[in-house]
Amino acid sequence: MSERDNFGTFLVGFLVGGLTGAVVALLYAPQSGDKTRAVIKEKAIELVDTLEDTTKKIEPAATDAFAKIQTEIKKVTTKKTDVSDKGNVVLEEVKEKPKKS
Repeated sequence: MSERDNFGTFLVGFLVGGLTGAVVALLYAPQSGDKTRAVIKEKAIELVDTLEDTTKKIEPAATDAFAKIQTEIKKVTTKKTDVSDKGNVVLEEVKEKPKKS
């Protein structure tokens, strides 16, 4: 799962870096302001579309991961309760031993 997190971070950084580079290149390009603004607008629309597609792909994975985490929390809580109950039984047995002697 750590590799997925690292890849996601890399992907976001790559996209942001690419967008930044593209904007800087467009701003320094030898063309008219109208053309530059049109290109920036087009690239912004493409970026929004890409982000929407990425969100649609990531959302089911995030929902699945959340469900798995909830399941694991329930397991750990149940295990904790079981261990606590067993500890209380052992404690009561230890308390009872001196009284019997």
